[in-house]
Amino acid sequence: MNQNIRSLLHCSFSVLFFIIIIYSACNIAIIHNMVAIKMGMKQQEEYDGDGAAAVSSTQKMVFAYYVTGHGFGHATRVAEVVRHLILAGHDVHVVTAAPEFVFTNEVHSPRLFFRKVVLECGAVQSDALTVDPLATLERYTEETVKPRASILAKETEWLKFINADLVVSDVVSTVCRVAADVGIPSVCVANFSWDIIYLDYVMAAGPDSRSIVLQIAEDYSNCNFLIRLPGYCPMPAFRNVIDVPLVVRRLYKSTEEVREELGIADNVKLVILNFGGQPSELKLKEEFLPSGWLCLVCGASDTQDLPANFKKLPKNVYTPDIIAASDCVIGKLGYGSVSEALAYKCPFVFVHREYFNEEPFLRKMLEHYQGGIEMSRNALLSGHWKPYLERAMSLKPCYEESINGGSPDLAGDCFGKISCFSQS
Repeated sequence: MNQNIRSLLHCSFSVLFFIIIIYSACNIAIIHNMVAIKMGMKQQEEYDGDGAAAVSSTQKMVFAYYVTGHGFGHATRVAEVVRHLILAGHDVHVVTAAPEFVFTNEVHSPRLFFRKVVLECGAVQSDALTVDPLATLERYTEETVKPRASILAKETEWLKFINADLVVSDVVSTVCRVAADVGIPSVCVANFSWDIIYLDYVMAAGPDSRSIVLQIAEDYSNCNFLIRLPGYCPMPAFRNVIDVPLVVRRLYKSTEEVREELGIADNVKLVILNFGGQPSELKLKEEFLPSGWLCLVCGASDTQDLPANFKKLPKNVYTPDIIAASDCVIGKLGYGSVSEALAYKCPFVFVHREYFNEEPFLRKMLEHYQGGIEMSRNALLSGHWKPYLERAMSLKPCYEESINGGSPDLAGDCFGKISCFSQS
C-alpha cells in the first residue's frame, strides 16, 4: 500500500478511536453507538474529500478544550482531534496561548472558537534546549498560584456561559478542578503531566516549592480519566487511564509535491532542523552539511542570514508534510516531533534537554522503534553533523502499532473500560 495512504489511514483511525473515548466521558450511550459503527455499521459513516472519517452523532455537544501554551506538540495533536470533532458536528472552544494558525491550518469552521488565556506557563526556557527550573516555578507562582481563586471563578463562569458538556485538557491541571466544581466531566489527554515535570524543578529549588506539585496533582485527580498517549511518563495523579495509539496530523501533500513547491531536486538529501526556535548559540554554516544535503530550518528569524545549503521555512509551515518528505529530522525530543517522525518513518537525530522528565520516555519509544539516535549538544553547535546524518540514514524506523488504532477490538475494549469507570 502507498505510504501516504497508509499514513492517512493511520491518522484517521487513530483520531477516530481517540474521539470515541472522548465522547464516553459525556454520554455512554454515544460510545455505544460509535462502537457499533466501528464494529460493522459502515453505512452510518461518511467521509470528506480527504478521506478523514466523519462520524454520525446522535447529540451535538459543546467541548471546552484547554491546551497548554508550552510548545507546539500539544497544539498540533489537539488540532487533529478538533478537526474530527468539528467534522462530526460539535462545537469546540479552544482555550490556549498557542498561536491560532496551528489550529486554523487544519480547521475552518464557524463551530470553532478561540479564547486566548494563559492559565499556566509550562516550562520557562532561555532557548530551545535550556530550561530554567527556578524561573519556571517563580512564573507559575505569579500566573497560576497567586491568582488561583480568580482563575477558578472566571473559568467556572465561562464554562457555564458556553454550556460546556465536557472539558478536555492537554494538559492544564486547574481546569479539572473547575469542571468538578461546575459538575461536568473532564478528561485529560497527555503523555506527561506537569506535576511530574515540576517535581524535578522542586528538587532543584528546595522543599518550599513542594506545595506547587501537590496542588497540581490534586487538581488532576478531579478528572474522570486520562487518555494516555504513547511515550508516556508515570502519572500517578490519575485514577482511571485509557491508552490510545499515537495521534498525529495527517498528510496533505506527497513527497513529490513538497519538493516541487520548495524547488528541491529528487536527488538532494533533506534534513529538517526543528527546535521550535534554534538554540541561541547555534550559528549555521555551510560546512555543517555533507555534500548533496539541504537543511530546511523551522523557526528562523526574519533577519537571520543562512548559508546556501540552508533554507528558511515559513513560520506557519505544515510540518507533517515536510517531515514526511525529508530524509532526517534534527531536533529536541517532544511529543509532536517524535510522533510525526515515527508515524512517517523519518529518522530522528535528537539533542538532549535538561530538566524535562518527558524526554527519557519519548527516547525509549523512539529507540524501541529504531527511529532515532542522540547527537551531543557540542556536536550540534560545532557543526559536527556528518557522522550523525550518515548513521541516521542507516536506521529503519518500524513504528506500525497505531495503524490498527481504530480496530473494533480496541474500540470494544475501550467501551468496556469506560462502562466500568461509570459504575465505580
